[in-house]
Amino acid sequence: MAKESFDKEIQFLRMLVLTSGAYSRQQFAERLGISIHTFDKTLRRLKDIVTTVHQQVPEIQGKEFAETMRYSYYDSTDPMLLFLFRAKSLKESESRRISTLLAAMNEKALTAMELLEACSNGLSIESALPDEKTIRTDLKYLEEVGVIKKESGPRPYRYRIHNDLVRELTHDELIDLYGFIDVMANTLVPSVQGYLLRDGLKKFISRDSDPSASIKPYLYKYHYYSRILDEAHLFTLTAAIQNRRRVQFLYFSPKNSQSYSSKNTNPLFEREMEGKLENTLPLKVVYDHQYGRWYLLSYNARHGIKKYRMEGITQLEETEPVEADLFNKKLKELEDKIQYSWLIDTGRPITLKVRFFNPDASQPNFIKERVLLQGQWGRITEENEESFVYEITVNGTTEIKPWIRSFGSSCEVLEPKYFREEMIAEWKEIGAYYESVRENI
Repeated sequence: MAKESFDKEIQFLRMLVLTSGAYSRQQFAERLGISIHTFDKTLRRLKDIVTTVHQQVPEIQGKEFAETMRYSYYDSTDPMLLFLFRAKSLKESESRRISTLLAAMNEKALTAMELLEACSNGLSIESALPDEKTIRTDLKYLEEVGVIKKESGPRPYRYRIHNDLVRELTHDELIDLYGFIDVMANTLVPSVQGYLLRDGLKKFISRDSDPSASIKPYLYKYHYYSRILDEAHLFTLTAAIQNRRRVQFLYFSPKNSQSYSSKNTNPLFEREMEGKLENTLPLKVVYDHQYGRWYLLSYNARHGIKKYRMEGITQLEETEPVEADLFNKKLKELEDKIQYSWLIDTGRPITLKVRFFNPDASQPNFIKERVLLQGQWGRITEENEESFVYEITVNGTTEIKPWIRSFGSSCEVLEPKYFREEMIAEWKEIGAYYESVRENI
């Protein structure tokens, strides 16, 4: 899949998830900054990928794509958006060839020439037949990623599927391993690799075990499941940070009316892009569990420390490296600025004082447990049977406010005064929404 195409389909799917298919074709195209023709072509492409990746299509075949998305998320344990990563991982010709190689090695260990013969016999006439160099390149790639293993012995070397671990486990142990991977993929980030590992294990269990033994799905789902779309950029950015390299990308702020802009090679159809071309030095990637968002914190020569929402990044690529001294200096500057950030705020540090009220004395004190678990570096300074006072120094109140507000009537802001008044005003506004309702309607 072309790099630009992948960016476009990521933004397409994100908007489809957020709007639940409520946009018209024209609204979709305008928001994405593409033509209606490109919109229709992208939709057909995504439908083809769904049909290819999900073989069990009786329920979804013939439905609108938005209906497919809703069906799959609410009625299935598989994250529908993951299919795009499967489609991106390999070209269609590579996917067919590697599938044929793995199927051949699943039976017994084979040499490169035997695998070449298996590919020649297994692939259709329409497919381009590989040569020995291509097969050896595929074997090297599969060995590097741990899918196959080279057996010891004289030349010519024989290769086999590297699945010793799962073959040594009993059926019950495989089910336990599947459950562990499933929980971790749904609760930790990044998750894409965990989902792919889970699906591979699921296929192995279904193939080598009693078909009647079903894998019971977990009912838990992470609310912001579209977060996995941003993982397409995650490893490029972390690699750039490790290698101290600048990156360049076209950025669309959440305030923009567009979230994507296509590259138009025909000058007659050029349009002004709303995105901004950024050249910056990535320093840190931060994930916000509360809203399911990824953030890039970086250094820009003109603006200093800058923050980007990763969902607005398109056309990402690495550029030139920088000196270690410069990178370490800017990283230290960033660390100093976010020392008291609840998440990524770099504003002026202030000290908050909040009183939390204990629940019924006969019940476990879940309020205190939650504050101790989620309260980061804050501390309890006063405590009695009815309540306790929690203090924390943070960069501004914007990021911590939703957390405090989530406790409802179980907490009261004491200091600073302006923040207390701000919270009072917000609660009055919320209370005004709940006017009395006639009971005789």
